[in-house]
Amino acid sequence: MNEKSSPRQLAEIASYHAHIYYAGQPERQHAEWLRLRIAERFRVRLGNWRDEPVGPHQQAMYQVSFANAVFATLVPWLMLNHGGLSILIHPNTTNPKRDHTIDPVWIGKALGVHDEVLGEEDEAEEALEVNTEPTLGA
Repeated sequence: MNEKSSPRQLAEIASYHAHIYYAGQPERQHAEWLRLRIAERFRVRLGNWRDEPVGPHQQAMYQVSFANAVFATLVPWLMLNHGGLSILIHPNTTNPKRDHTIDPVWIGKALGVHDEVLGEEDEAEEALEVNTEPTLGA
């Protein structure tokens, strides 16, 4: 971006994903603990367990899809409770490659992403249907 460029608009962001990575049984156990705590506290869509690398992800993980309004509470909570797990948080705009490689936030150690499988233009993904019923506050 140069001095003459206009700032990008927040309206570009349709939703967010958090990818919670784990390797080995101890990390998987903490990922399970974290998943339960997320479900108790936040209205999100918890994705399937991916025990093998899939798509651009180089390590086992599960995805958490969430609306823009949830970002301000979920992300700080993950910062405090990640327990050493690596978490990739990215916006969902019309450019998945940029979302995963240029514009993400990492909690814990940043991992590699297979960017060659990501497109540079796609429809921005809205937050997926919520499948949690929170009973506790963050």
